[in-house]
Amino acid sequence: MQPDGYHLAELNVGRLLAPTDDPRVAEFMANLDRVNGLGKRMPGFVWMMEGSGEPGTGNTENSIGDDPQFVANLTVWKDAPSLEKFVWGTIHKQFYERRQEWFEVLGAMHFVMWWVPEGHEPTLDEAMERLEHLRSHGATEHAFDWSALKDAKMWQSHGCSHVAAE
Repeated sequence: MQPDGYHLAELNVGRLLAPTDDPRVAEFMANLDRVNGLGKRMPGFVWMMEGSGEPGTGNTENSIGDDPQFVANLTVWKDAPSLEKFVWGTIHKQFYERRQEWFEVLGAMHFVMWWVPEGHEPTLDEAMERLEHLRSHGATEHAFDWSALKDAKMWQSHGCSHVAAE
């Protein structure tokens, strides 16, 4: 249940199959601005970490280790239905369904959500701590996945997997 005065933050981490200038990931890279731009225009969108989804941008706030092929997407939404509509009700769904073409299958949970006070812009460090908490303790009020959101249903029919890159 969404607490009053809170928004929904989400972190999604993936690792590209190849460097960003490799033809194997060219289609994904060519559409990144388009998909992120659509997300920013969606009803319920609140905030996106600059460089979200862009590996190797040189922005140390977005770096995950020393691997330039890692992608971190960190956003804040008004509520779960807003995020869900973007993920599975727009062109984003087409890219989500083709993620195995561009991303490695990760062996650990790589997606996490949590409630943030309205106006809060989470850091990547904060988000990674939430992801680690979810990995270690399962879904709690501190960190959770789609299954914890009773008003979110679309994820159940779209093959959301804990190990496949999203």
